[in-house]
Amino acid sequence: MNPRVRFAPSPTGPLHIGGVRTALYNYLFAKKNNGTLLLRIEDTDQTRFVEGAEEYIIEAFQWLGIAFDEGVGIGGEYGPYKQSERKALYKPYAEQLVNDGWAYYAFDTPEQLDAKRKEAESQKKTFQYDANTRMGMVNSLTLPAEEVEQRLASGEHYVVRFKYPANLDIHVQDLIRGEVVINSNLLDDKVLYKSDGMPTYHLANIVDDHLMKITHVIRGEEWLPSAPLHVMLYKAFGWEAPQFAHLPLLLKPDGNGKLSKRDGDRLGFPVFPLQWHDPKSGETSSGYRESGYLPEAVINMLALLGWNPGNDQELMSMDELINLFSIDKISKAGAKFSLDKAKWFNHEYILMKPAAELRPHFRKILDEKGVTCSDEYLDAVTDLVKDRLNFLPDFWEQAGYFFVAPTEYDPQALKKRWKEGTGEKLRVIDEMLCGIQPFDKDKAHDMVMQYIQDNELNMGQVLNSLRIAIVGTARGPELFTMIDVMGIEEVHKRVMRAIEVVNL
Repeated sequence: MNPRVRFAPSPTGPLHIGGVRTALYNYLFAKKNNGTLLLRIEDTDQTRFVEGAEEYIIEAFQWLGIAFDEGVGIGGEYGPYKQSERKALYKPYAEQLVNDGWAYYAFDTPEQLDAKRKEAESQKKTFQYDANTRMGMVNSLTLPAEEVEQRLASGEHYVVRFKYPANLDIHVQDLIRGEVVINSNLLDDKVLYKSDGMPTYHLANIVDDHLMKITHVIRGEEWLPSAPLHVMLYKAFGWEAPQFAHLPLLLKPDGNGKLSKRDGDRLGFPVFPLQWHDPKSGETSSGYRESGYLPEAVINMLALLGWNPGNDQELMSMDELINLFSIDKISKAGAKFSLDKAKWFNHEYILMKPAAELRPHFRKILDEKGVTCSDEYLDAVTDLVKDRLNFLPDFWEQAGYFFVAPTEYDPQALKKRWKEGTGEKLRVIDEMLCGIQPFDKDKAHDMVMQYIQDNELNMGQVLNSLRIAIVGTARGPELFTMIDVMGIEEVHKRVMRAIEVVNL
């Protein structure tokens, strides 16, 4: 049977970059093994539902290029893929667990549970609803059957709790961590179902994975403590459990703890794929897309945070990642996020992109600046400056002078390069350049260099003063290539204006 995997986020806010990595590993695993990846929205906790979060999740994956085979917004034979639309499915499974002795009804009120917690605290202990305490609580294990039926019939609020066997070693086989063993006496009897008709995450997750024929559950390390319960639920239902793989955490840049939104705010990098406007607080959090990252760079960077292909290759297309991916090469240890590495990946992907593919990004920037130009000119400028870009918005800073002539000149550059007589020298060079018809950058280079040599001039001073006249400062790509792209008529106007302004 070909593998079936799922990514199952909750619509409680923006999608964290760690969640994106989880989805990516599921995607790579499915594609590598001719499997199926589905998107399931787990919205059983309606109290934490955030408007717009589901749409955000779908848009983020569209931008990243992670395509699901089934699920919300796609369809499939195992739908619906939103848990709130599957509500009627779960009650019979909860009742089955109770009838089979794997669960029980609990009627304890919040006040009664709080009293138990305070009693435990007074003894410097922590209360846990488990095999040691359940027989002292108000539930179907301690109440007469008639009273249980009466409470249920009257509509009294209740929950269904899982009933762990006492002192049982539970074995979880993990594809990354090997065998994990935990004793049931350490675990609390988790709530599976509530009388309002909504299941908790644990019951809905297991039932849905079974009904959707999920073969591998690849999820974050934070779910490892829940794995014993999930293994026991499969046992209780008599179902074959999927294979589990719990991914290492994404860590803060210093390695101390899980990467959080606050780390991004504090250190100035995104932790969400797209910009997020919180409808409750009104706060806006930055996103990789709006910060000028290419989706391919984000994918490549994330893939290597916790997984190693077994060679020294770092730059990999999605197809290469799929071909090389295997779960046994995922690390057990957490992976430290590095802003410098993320920046490096993005720079490399900008370099690899043909100018025509970058054009829509840069055309948008020019539109915002009120600048128009031909595609040919924009592409030529892009090829000249893209090696200077770490992020897409860097384009204007690095190339704005190609589209708008300087109106002022860097005073420090002028002080260093623009000496007495510079204006006269630039007039001579301008006349040379304008005389080359048609313009040829190699010929222009040779003529200017010959002029400098014949007149025993300072090459750095002359060339940089020419650059200042054209750009406004002593920076930019190779001088004569820049002149060639900009056009000799435009360069002539800029040189003449600089001579006029600076020599005043």
